[in-house]
Amino acid sequence: MSDATAKGTIHLIEETKTYGQKGFRKRLVVLEQTKGGGFTNYIPVEFLKDACDSVDELHLGDEIEVSYRLSGRRWQRDESSEPKYFLSAEAMSFRVLNGGGSAQSGAGPDIDSVLAEAADDDVPF
Repeated sequence: MSDATAKGTIHLIEETKTYGQKGFRKRLVVLEQTKGGGFTNYIPVEFLKDACDSVDELHLGDEIEVSYRLSGRRWQRDESSEPKYFLSAEAMSFRVLNGGGSAQSGAGPDIDSVLAEAADDDVPF
């Protein structure tokens, strides 16, 4: 199955955040899409590990196309607590369509190895 893509204008670029003992890194970029009739859609896309650094070349207002992969995770604090389910769009690569930065960038390491490392950490995403 191929990666899905989303186009939009960069609305927000967060700073890189580090989690867990192994230093798992994550950076959120929010794309804005304006639909007909004035409806605005905000799409959060996560860049993981080394891909966090590739976001440095992006700027607010840039129009980009992001290839992403959906990832879901089940998390439960203990057996008596209710399980929670998380869904995220993990960036695989991006391409700047209009704005500053280079024309194309990779989004970092093999996503499967990143997910395997993240599963070892006690973080709910």
